[in-house]
Amino acid sequence: MLADVFLKFNQGRYRILHLTWFAFFLSFVVWFNFAPFKSTVQADLGLTEAQVRTILICNVALTVPARVIIGMLLDKYGPRLTYSVLLMFAAIPCTTFALAQDFSHLVLSRLALSIVGAGFVIGIRMTAEWFPPKEIGLAEGIYGGWGNFGSAAAAFSLPVIAAWLSFGAINPATGDPMLNWRLAIGGTGIIAAIYGLIYFFNAEDTPPGKVYQRPRSARGLEVTTKRDFWFLMLMNAPLSGILMLLAWRLMKVKFYDQNTMYIVWLALLGLYAFQAYNCWTVNKDLLAGRKRYPAEDRYNFSQVAILELTYIVNFGSELAIVSMLPNFFEQTFSLSVAQAGMIASSYAFMNLVSRPGGGLISDSLGSRKQTMAILTFGMGIGYLLMSTVSSNWWLPGAVMLTMACSFFVQAAEGSTFAIVPLIKRRVTGQIAGNVGAYGNVGAVAYLTIFSLLPIWIGGEAEPTTATLIQANTTFFQVLGVASLIVAFLCWFVLKEPKGSFAEHHEGEVSELEPAFTPAHSSTTSSDESARLY
Repeated sequence: MLADVFLKFNQGRYRILHLTWFAFFLSFVVWFNFAPFKSTVQADLGLTEAQVRTILICNVALTVPARVIIGMLLDKYGPRLTYSVLLMFAAIPCTTFALAQDFSHLVLSRLALSIVGAGFVIGIRMTAEWFPPKEIGLAEGIYGGWGNFGSAAAAFSLPVIAAWLSFGAINPATGDPMLNWRLAIGGTGIIAAIYGLIYFFNAEDTPPGKVYQRPRSARGLEVTTKRDFWFLMLMNAPLSGILMLLAWRLMKVKFYDQNTMYIVWLALLGLYAFQAYNCWTVNKDLLAGRKRYPAEDRYNFSQVAILELTYIVNFGSELAIVSMLPNFFEQTFSLSVAQAGMIASSYAFMNLVSRPGGGLISDSLGSRKQTMAILTFGMGIGYLLMSTVSSNWWLPGAVMLTMACSFFVQAAEGSTFAIVPLIKRRVTGQIAGNVGAYGNVGAVAYLTIFSLLPIWIGGEAEPTTATLIQANTTFFQVLGVASLIVAFLCWFVLKEPKGSFAEHHEGEVSELEPAFTPAHSSTTSSDESARLY
């Protein structure tokens, strides 16, 4: 298949794959167009370190509910329309961020821009519609990995572009080239919007003759047992809880007062109640005992929950690392902004091979569960080793360690989404949305810890360089320990999905095979059967 990806670039499913990964690539460029300019924006607008780190948290905050909502819209309206609209929306927050003059405008623009990060789940469903289960790991890995490379592209290209757009102007205080960060950031949104139109007129939701399966209702995730419904309610709680944490952090940096924070908390509790009501509406017949799913139509929500935890530690940590790594290299090795951005991009650069590699390993090893556990364990060890990096290290050695750790992180992401499309096909969008949202739960949690570490270590005063470096060390240790805990759960609790290496997706048959009509329980009507399959 890997050769076909290049040789059949503009044919059938490979054309859709390339159109879709590039859409994700642009959404990542937009999503992480602030990280390379962290120091520049801080100096231009006179921001404190706490304010800048809060903006990094806002960058991933609303992606949490957005991924859930996008998953619902995706299952209802299809990936072509959903992705096109999201890319065109990106131009609005990019423009407002580029025009911002103070901290408040930066926060509001970044919160809106974080919605663009929800685009990932759209391509997961699109790719799953065009590729069979036996190839799903590599296909999803190429989509996710080549798309994720957008953060690396932003890190090493945007500072250079911003310098060009300054037309050779020099900063008199430092002697470094001036960076026109406003025009560079605004331009990424315009490019994304133009590609949104291109995607709409060139992509299709499904191959010819294939029906796009939709859930009975997209209001909430459909589960198949009563126990799983209550498990779903439990796992939905952190999606609102992490936003309450963000609301507290915004209060601490004086974005608003404590009373406003309480109002935001009440609104978020209302959001959780609304989400719970929608899930109850979708599953009320199951809960009332009026409906029972036959064995062949059930799926185990606990497997979704474990995948949500894996995405906390792999993608959640990647989002956090991509946000802080340029500044980490700048502080640790006394580099310029442009140099640090290019070196830090080595972490995300590995996406080109590591995430597809994780999907390919998952396709080839014969056990998607064991692949998940091994890669997550390697990720934990990699982060613990990165906690030992200091100014005494040989810089190329630090870069090689960063790339090695990055391989395990992104390969684990590829392994996660080699499993997600195999859980339950008709609700793939919502499952992908929930799992993807947990990646942002992890990112917000990790970045909140990252923003507080200098205070815990050095007190309330503006942190010194030594304090910031010590905070970086502790941060990598937190990432490593969390990864090792989840690796244990993957090995002992995660189960191998049914049909992991089949020729066809659940509910599909070859044209040469007879149609299969599953046996339903007496409590499931024929009309419901038609909707379920």
